[in-house]
Amino acid sequence: MTFSAHLDSFARDNLPEPGMMPDFRLEQAGLAYPDRLNVVSELLDHWVEQGKGDAPCILSDQGRWTYRELAAQVNRIANVLTQTFGMKSGHRVLLRSANTPMLVAAYLAIIKAGGIVVATMPMLRAKELSYPIKKAKIHLALCDHGLVGELEAAKALCPDLETIVTWGHDGDDALESLMAKALPDFQAVDTSRDDVCLIGFTSGTTGEPKGTMHYHRDLLAICDCYGAQVLKAQASDVFIGSPPLAFTFGLGGLVLFPLRIGAAFVMLDKTPPDALMAAIARFKATVCFTAPTAYRAMLGKLSEHDISSLRLCVSAGEHLPLATFDAWHKATGMSLMDGIGATEMLHIFIGAPHDKIRAGSTGLVVPGYEAKVVDGDGQDVPRGTIGLLAVRGPTGCRYLDDPRQSNYVRNGWNMTGDSFMQDEDGYFWYQARSDDMIVSSGYNIAGPEVEASLLTHPAVAECGVVGAPDDERGMVVKAYIVLKPGIAGDGAMVKTLQDYVKADIAPYKYPREIEFVDHLPRTETGKLQRFVLRQRAQGTRAGDEVLPDVEPISLLPKGWPRPQGYSNGMMAKGRLIMTGGVVGWDAKEQFPEGLVEQTRQALQNIVDILAVGGAEPRHLMRLTWYVTDIGDYLGQLRAIGKAYRDVIGKHYPAMALVQVVRLVETKALVEIEATAVVPE
Repeated sequence: MTFSAHLDSFARDNLPEPGMMPDFRLEQAGLAYPDRLNVVSELLDHWVEQGKGDAPCILSDQGRWTYRELAAQVNRIANVLTQTFGMKSGHRVLLRSANTPMLVAAYLAIIKAGGIVVATMPMLRAKELSYPIKKAKIHLALCDHGLVGELEAAKALCPDLETIVTWGHDGDDALESLMAKALPDFQAVDTSRDDVCLIGFTSGTTGEPKGTMHYHRDLLAICDCYGAQVLKAQASDVFIGSPPLAFTFGLGGLVLFPLRIGAAFVMLDKTPPDALMAAIARFKATVCFTAPTAYRAMLGKLSEHDISSLRLCVSAGEHLPLATFDAWHKATGMSLMDGIGATEMLHIFIGAPHDKIRAGSTGLVVPGYEAKVVDGDGQDVPRGTIGLLAVRGPTGCRYLDDPRQSNYVRNGWNMTGDSFMQDEDGYFWYQARSDDMIVSSGYNIAGPEVEASLLTHPAVAECGVVGAPDDERGMVVKAYIVLKPGIAGDGAMVKTLQDYVKADIAPYKYPREIEFVDHLPRTETGKLQRFVLRQRAQGTRAGDEVLPDVEPISLLPKGWPRPQGYSNGMMAKGRLIMTGGVVGWDAKEQFPEGLVEQTRQALQNIVDILAVGGAEPRHLMRLTWYVTDIGDYLGQLRAIGKAYRDVIGKHYPAMALVQVVRLVETKALVEIEATAVVPE
């Protein structure tokens, strides 16, 4: 790492240890940036120095700024930050605003002055804002005046936040008033290419966000990889889209990419489909960035708006369904450019150029990056096999003081948490998320965070939140709720709880579906089994029952011998009962000695759990075994078989055996999952 210009070393002090960092591949990507680099000088000042200062830069309904005008606004804000509020290089500054020209100017000014931007979603509530403020130790915030209420409430929770400066009003303390007194010139701080300039906070499956730290060089790298070699836009293009700049998908697509090539871009503070399409027509936009949900919504309104100026349409933020791709292509003649990125990676790292798109595929690895599909041990799997996506390149995960770094980065590769398949031609095909994140209309929503909000309502005793399939949004948030005694689970209560969540956390996170239940599925230790709720949510669309009443049957092609291990397929319909991974604890939470006795106890625990649900061993459809020592297992098959018959009898469901390095419970030698179906 090169010498830092940060007087406040907080960011560098809280980077992951070198051994926990990804393997950054700058030279392999053909990227050679100077040691001293301020990215704003490259993206903005460069064009003024090259004599293109009068070219259009930001377009909006409030007017337009040229590159020279934006540079002057950025310089004025940088002077206000450093001279009026004493901002030092390395300080973190929070931003809160919809997509407006002033937000762009403030964003660039913080970085030019050597600061670190922490941009936040405009819909976040005080409780959600308080986390990044505390985590990043933020003392100064810039905010649109219309959104200051929740930030003021967050300030009361965060003693470190000393100053909030707002724009969009006439007061003497407004940012515009302070800018009017500031000089339009500012010398960019001589930052290192390895100085942090951005901390993007993401929602995790636990509901606790993770701060992803990105360097000055990273902002150029995504422009010079995806922007230059996949998107291939031109200086004559006009960029437009809906993602907030707090999402790095929006930052790259709507600001960084056009600045890198000297193009113009549109800032819209409101982007429902009608407004986005009207703006496309009004500004003659040619490049659009938005989520599949928005493209689906626009399909029904194409006759009302002229979007013929568009030539490139990028889709990311959630999986692009093939039906949406086909419908958009049929209606417009354009192929949507699918892509997958991550806040940890800053932007898209898999996505095909326009002339190499394959319908249904996410695309090819972006030049400068490497991607592969691996198994749970990090070993490459054959082409055509589903596994976990691993990626590395010039950008990568650097969590702010977070032990979860070791979950995301393994052996130098970034593990995105997505399941993919790569075909023989190198195209990647998305399969599913590998975690509990709910992706709805392009937004990542952590179920536990919604649960935490619901549980603060006095009517709620218990709740579990998962994603449910939805034709329009891909997924919606669905809550299974146990109400306290005496409270009616009716339509009025549904609305009450939905309104409550909207007021407590960001409104887009509220449960669009609520189902009242008598109890929630839990493990023997009391842990909520979300996978059972997900199964139920996926099986109860349109009011259908989860599984109708049909006896289990074996699936074995005619003439096939019964396979060794009884690993035939099974099909059943009825009342579903599933166990989580069951280990060989006895009633006193002690482990027996040895694999055989632990197996016996684990199987007995499964029988006991099934009994609570009204099932018997004969109802078992599937058993999945996880053992830590395959040799120990194979060496004791006879004794394990006897223990099995003693506990389960002679019922042999479909079985699978998996070897693992170790189990969550370190003393456990075996863990077994079971699925049973009881005819009703």
